[in-house]
Amino acid sequence: MPDTLLPDSSVDIHTDVDGSLVVQPHGAMDDGCAVHFRQVLVHAIRKVRPLRLILDLADVSDVDPINLGTLAALCDLADDHHVIVFMDNSSTTIADQLQAAGVPRQRLRLRSPSTLHLFAENKNDFFAENKNGPPG
Repeated sequence: MPDTLLPDSSVDIHTDVDGSLVVQPHGAMDDGCAVHFRQVLVHAIRKVRPLRLILDLADVSDVDPINLGTLAALCDLADDHHVIVFMDNSSTTIADQLQAAGVPRQRLRLRSPSTLHLFAENKNDFFAENKNGPPG
């Protein structure tokens, strides 16, 4: 999917080395970008069908109710099409808003210095519970 899908907005789209489609919006997600943003996400899920769709929200300052609803509905649409969706790097405020809108907690992956130690402390417990062992 080329980066030109959103030519006049501040959204970057690229495919990661593992095949994940990464969508990275910038600034405030408001009603001015809602329709086109929703169309891009639906196209990605229904037509491109990547193994994973990662929304990198590190540079998002605010999400309005329309886009919160879009992101919550995206999770259900992705499940129907067997695409894994993660929303990475959001602020705590935006993560709380996403959860209130219906985005499941397991879709949110916060990567701040204050949460990285939680993974390091709990990774062995996580892998023991999932019986997979740590990667590598």
